[in-house]
Amino acid sequence: MPHDPLPPTGPVAARLQQKLLAAFAPAEVIVQDDSAKHAGHAGAPAGGESHFSVVVISPQFDGLSRVDRQRRINKVLADELAGPVHALAVMARTPAEVGG
Repeated sequence: MPHDPLPPTGPVAARLQQKLLAAFAPAEVIVQDDSAKHAGHAGAPAGGESHFSVVVISPQFDGLSRVDRQRRINKVLADELAGPVHALAVMARTPAEVGG
């Protein structure tokens, strides 16, 4: 469930957050850099900012399947997914699905 996260600190995390905010006008967006959990694994550069989890709560997801929600997020973040982002875990919900 969403919580009170720290704001993104790195440039990639900040760009992910900005793009998600602009595209989905979410009630809430959380971008978490999970790169430290993957240090030493393939696709995990020493500087981090390669593995992320995002939570996006937006009414724009109403009526969409989980797969369609993921596809829309992936499309918005296509440049990052083609470059610095190696892995992205997504939770996309509507406000009604989280009780809001």
